[in-house]
Amino acid sequence: MSNHPQGSNKVRVGVIGAGWWATAAYLPLLAADARVEIAAINRLGATELERVKREFKATAAFGDYREMLAAVELDAVLVTSPHTLHFEHASAALARGAHVLVEKPMTTTAADARKLVELARQAQRHLLVPYGWNFTALAREARRLVQSGAIGDIEHVSLHMASATADLFSGEGLVEARDHMFQPACSTWADPRKAGGYGWGQLTHALGLLFRITELAPTEVFAITRPSRAGVDAYDAAVIRCANGAQGALSGAATVPKPWGFQIDLRVFGTQGMLLLDIERVRLVVRRHDRADTVVDLTTDAGAYSPAPVIDAFIRLCAGETLENDSPGLVGQRAVETLDALYRSAASGRFERV
Repeated sequence: MSNHPQGSNKVRVGVIGAGWWATAAYLPLLAADARVEIAAINRLGATELERVKREFKATAAFGDYREMLAAVELDAVLVTSPHTLHFEHASAALARGAHVLVEKPMTTTAADARKLVELARQAQRHLLVPYGWNFTALAREARRLVQSGAIGDIEHVSLHMASATADLFSGEGLVEARDHMFQPACSTWADPRKAGGYGWGQLTHALGLLFRITELAPTEVFAITRPSRAGVDAYDAAVIRCANGAQGALSGAATVPKPWGFQIDLRVFGTQGMLLLDIERVRLVVRRHDRADTVVDLTTDAGAYSPAPVIDAFIRLCAGETLENDSPGLVGQRAVETLDALYRSAASGRFERV
């Protein structure tokens, strides 16, 4: 690649916002990957920055992401900063010619999401939003079935997600992270002024899956929410309208009892039948009116969430391999468009346009 120092064929990766999730999920994978050089990291706090640099053997470390992008030639940048900074950081990385993985939510306004997708198109760089379930064989087969016409034209969808994250969205932290290098910042997850809440923090996962499988484009949303003790949404209920005339019902809940896992239940109804994808009970089924049904044989871990396939795909894309991006910017854009309208509707009490 043109950005590589002479004699090097590793993908040179930088990380902006090396906090809780970066150090718990992505940096261990990058540090163990022979294809990768962690060329630069950024985060606030000199002591914390030095700790991350030492732990993951990063070549350079910067407290200011602008200085990092100006000083180090990078093939790829991971943006794992607080939600409201994603657009600023991802657009800056694209402007420097890097491929970008930007954490979900991709941005926190629909306008910024559209701008970011356009910036990546103009720069001819890959933009990937790490919706981990999109990279599973379960999701890929569901997408293949829907896009091949197995259920006909989509008319209605039902999407539910719930998780054991009440502590995170109540401002208490996340008990599962107590032994991690850093803790999830309450200012990111439980502050209503900084895009805290279940929609931005969790329901976005399910929306990324929905829009990858169906390719629907949302146009209107009506929503109500119920707050946690911290004042961010712990419950979300919404209906959506889509560009092709399809409609949908969305549900999100933060209060699954620990230690139970994620619930994602997606039902897609079409002119010829329906598809059911259930991550909690691990099933993928197509039921058709002509009874030419499909029951996909799955392993018990087919619905497991892992960042490893996401990082592998991103590095392969950055290295120039030809493969499909299971979570491109457009999917992230449609999730943000839905959430932006959802929050505006919850405040206004009426349908809001995307």
